[in-house]
This record gives sequence, structure tokens and C-alpha cells, in this order.
Amino acid sequence: MSFLDPILAGLEILFSWPAIGWMVIGVIAGIIVGALPGMGASLGMAIVLPLTLPLSGVNALILLVGIYSGSMYGGSIAAILINAPGTAGSAATTLDGYPMSRQGKAKNAIAISATSSALGGTFSLITLLVLMPVLIELVLLFQTPEYFAVAVLGLSLIVVVARGSVAKGVLSGAFGVLLATVGIAPMTPTQRYTFGRLDLFDGLDFIAILIGLFAIAEMIKLASEKGGIAQGDVSFSGSIVDGIKEALSKPVTMVKSAYIGMIVGAIPGGGSSAANFLSYGEAMRSASDPDEFGEGSTEGLVASEASNNGTIGGSIIPTISFGIPGSGATAVLLGGLLMHGLRPGPELFSAEAATTYAMLLSILFGNLVILSVGLLIVTRASYITKITTTTIIPMVIMLSALGGIALRTNWVDVLTVFALGVLGYWMLKSNYSVIAFVLGAILGPIAEENFVRSLQLSDGSYMIFATRPITAALLLATLAILVGPVLKDLYERSNRSATT
Repeated sequence: MSFLDPILAGLEILFSWPAIGWMVIGVIAGIIVGALPGMGASLGMAIVLPLTLPLSGVNALILLVGIYSGSMYGGSIAAILINAPGTAGSAATTLDGYPMSRQGKAKNAIAISATSSALGGTFSLITLLVLMPVLIELVLLFQTPEYFAVAVLGLSLIVVVARGSVAKGVLSGAFGVLLATVGIAPMTPTQRYTFGRLDLFDGLDFIAILIGLFAIAEMIKLASEKGGIAQGDVSFSGSIVDGIKEALSKPVTMVKSAYIGMIVGAIPGGGSSAANFLSYGEAMRSASDPDEFGEGSTEGLVASEASNNGTIGGSIIPTISFGIPGSGATAVLLGGLLMHGLRPGPELFSAEAATTYAMLLSILFGNLVILSVGLLIVTRASYITKITTTTIIPMVIMLSALGGIALRTNWVDVLTVFALGVLGYWMLKSNYSVIAFVLGAILGPIAEENFVRSLQLSDGSYMIFATRPITAALLLATLAILVGPVLKDLYERSNRSATT
């Protein structure tokens, strides 16, 4: 089979009906969700996820990545018009987008944003498609012991993704692992925390956990806000054509920012917000006149918007290759894969290669939808920001409850949605890492299952983890991540004591 065969198969799937329709619907829904501060990709995807049960796996994934991609651009609408980024990946957009809007160039700013987002995402996806043969060879080297080591490495990244207190991050991750142990143990008939109830034999549904953490928790948070998202009228002026020309006049910044986004997005814990500010900082560093930044700079806006859509392709790769999500959105996407019977790893690059390429290509062609819709809705974008929280909250709660019921028609799932929503809100208020919790809930069962299977393959010998080079290297990397900060702290303390 040649390299082009799965790409052509993916194109055939994507441009068949109804896949192409789900791509367009996903992108448009994502733009709307992203434009509402407090919503974002992970919340929109979590609400829709259980509703994709009737769809085929490939159509469900195309819809989900469409929402993911569209919301990354949609976040710029509120950032530019009302100085409130719809998503974390649009935070740097406020620095130049809103000042540009205040200068009477709102149309220019949104056109620059749409053009940069579409082209930035396109550059990164084309690069990933070119590199895919190398990635496939790498993924095919991984077997059961390697996947155990990857899962452990992912769990160790909790100390990286946890913002603020590392202890709180570790505690969040450990509680996620604990919740994932409810039910029947893998490959053994042992019951764990079921309390003899048949409803708990299959454990807590991961999708219900995601809906609670990302949808209900955010709605509780939004409930404290009154009125519309925009408190006043948003004026529109400027030129769409001029905005497109301004974006295209910064090709170096656009390509460079897209690649920064792709690389940072591929690092678990990196995320679009980190890529957003990193590319913005690099654009400022290399600019001929850095004083323009923060005053309505075209270059700053291009850097911000090209990078956040560039992260999408990069963040999806570790998710589908090794089952390590680097953000809330990719965690929900991983939930979609598992819910539709698709496991990350070699299968997605061999037997399910057409599905994988259809999903990646949907991001590529979804950028055309972003560009078209982004330019067409410019004069109507202010309406999105005026939707009131009293309209959003009941709709999201109702859809979340319906999603919980649709999963397994089990009352435990509905209870999980609302219980985890309350827990998620408390975690947000108390600065506990929700992403660390999600990593624990996802990777805990993967690590346990592959650990047990590895020991079965080696007749109980732990040497299987030391004699396989990739496994040993991954476990050493895990040790370095865990011990490194401690050694660094000890080194700095010894230096301070030596100088005093």
C-alpha cells in the first residue's frame, strides 16, 4: 500500500455525504461556541459527544474536530470586539485585536483573524501529512509494554500541567485515577468500589465525567454573571478586503507562528494559550518596530491567530498516537475515539488509517469553512456576543442531562454528570487542576491494563520493562520528569547557601 492510498481513502470518506455536512456543521457550531466567553472547545465538544452515539465513528470524529477547529477561531471574535477572549488560545488576540477595533478597524481585525487562523491551520496540517509516514513507523514500534510506559509518562506530566501547587495537581490526578478504578478490574473478576450494585459494575462512564467537568462546572461558574456577554453596543467599521491584504502581507510571521503552535501543541500540557503567547513574544522580538505591539499591530494579531489554529494538528497527534491528551479539548476527542470503539495507537494508522486521514483532512478543509464563514459573518458577529447567560445555562444543563441519559441509559451516568460538575466547579474555585484530574482518569486505566497484560506476556517478570529499549527510555524519562524539579531545587538551594 502506497503513502497516497490512505489519503485518497480519507478524501473519499470526507467528501461523501453526510461526512462533509458534519464537517461544516462542526466548524460553524465551534465558531459560535468559541465566541462565547466561558464556553470554549472542550465544553462544546463535551456537550455534543454523547449525542454522536448514533453516528459512525468517522462522522463523529469529523464533527468533534470541526467544533475544536472552529472554536479556536471563534474565540477571536469576542477578543476583538469586547476584549474578552472566548477561549484561552485567543488571550493574546485581545492585545492588538481590541485596540484595532477601538480604532475603527473591527472588520479589518476579524478579517485578519479569519485569514491567519485558516492559513496557520493549513500550514501545520500539510506539514503533519508530509511527516505522517515517519510517525506511522514510530507508532508501529509500540507494543503493550511501551504503551504502559507512555501512560506512566503521561501521568508524570501531571506535575507539568498543574498550574500553581504541584501537590494539588498530584492530588487531582490521583483522584482521577481513583474514580477510574470503580467497576470490574481489567482481566480479573475482582469488583472495586461497586458496593454490590449492578449499576456500578461497568464503572463510571468517562464521557459523563467529561460532561460534568467541562459543561456543568462552567455553567455553575457562568451563573454568577448577569446579562449579555457584551454589556454595550459593538460598533463595526473598517474594510474586510484591507484586513485580508494586511494578513497576507505578513507571510513569515504567519508561517513561523503556525509552526510554533504545531510544536507546542504536540507537547502534552503545552496547549494553545502557551503557543499563543510564545508566538506573540517571538513576533515582537523579531519585529522591526516592537513598540507597535499592544496598539493595534497587524503582526501581533497574525501571530496570535496563526498559532492557535496551528496547535490543533499538533495536539491531536499525541492523542491518537499514544492516548495522551494535552488539553481539555483533546481529552474529549480521546473520549470520542474510545466511545466509538477506536483505540489510540497502531490500529489508527493501519486498519483505521482511512478514518485517521479523514479526520485530519477535515481540519485542513475545515479551514476553508473558517475563512468563508469568518468573512461572511463579520457584520453579524456582534449578535453572538449578546446571547445572555440566562439563555445559555438552561440549554447546556438540559443537553448535558440528555447526554448522560443517552450514554448507557444508566442513572449513574446522570448522577456522575452533576456530581462531577459540582466537583469541577469547586476545583476551579480552589485552584485544583482539572486537566490533571482528566489525565488521571484517562491514563490510569490504560496504564493498569497494559501493565497487567505485559506481565502476562512475560510470565510475571518485571524485566520486560527493562529489556525493551523504548520502554526503558520512556520510564527513564518519567523518572527525570519526577526527580528533575527536586534536584533543581536542591541545586539552587546549595548555590544560595554557598554564596551567603
